[in-house]
Amino acid sequence: MPMQEVTIIMATLMGISLAAASGFRVFLPPFLLSLAARFNVVWFLDIDLIGTQFEFFTSTLSIVVLGIATVAEFAAFYAPWIDNALDTIATPASIMAGVAMTAIVLEGNDPIIQWAIAIVAGGGVAATIQSATVATRGLSSTFTFGLGNSAVATGENVASVALTLIAILIPFLSALFVLLIVALLLRMKRKKKEPVAQ
Repeated sequence: MPMQEVTIIMATLMGISLAAASGFRVFLPPFLLSLAARFNVVWFLDIDLIGTQFEFFTSTLSIVVLGIATVAEFAAFYAPWIDNALDTIATPASIMAGVAMTAIVLEGNDPIIQWAIAIVAGGGVAATIQSATVATRGLSSTFTFGLGNSAVATGENVASVALTLIAILIPFLSALFVLLIVALLLRMKRKKKEPVAQ
């Protein structure tokens, strides 16, 4: 298989995994990706955004803003009931982040392929994961009156950090993990829709 095709596959797996991570936390994955691109630590991909539509992404201002937003988001999800309110903003934001990050790592490829993968795969995976986190937090708020939400937030934080780092370093492993999560979530959703036998 030509190296170009291998690179596209690896970049796609990385983008989808980062999109999934943004379903847990919106700002952390783009923050770490901007650092990785700025300091060129992605071993299989040269993310050169100079002269592209995403050139701002690796700027110092962008990295600082994303860093501040990451800290603020992590802290806010530990505030009972505020976390539920944030989900209304986080849902569309995570989808946009998933689409953008997938498009960024695929920059330089055919724009049709780039944006088709970004919108369908990146946006779709981010939406699936984010929907699951919203549902989990809703259940926690209902049954623990919000007291159990800090445990949910910690789990989401850990998942976002781990998945982002693995996506940047070993994307085929993170993609496998994402596929298992999405398959499990879709199976659970299908079971809920099945009529209960009398």
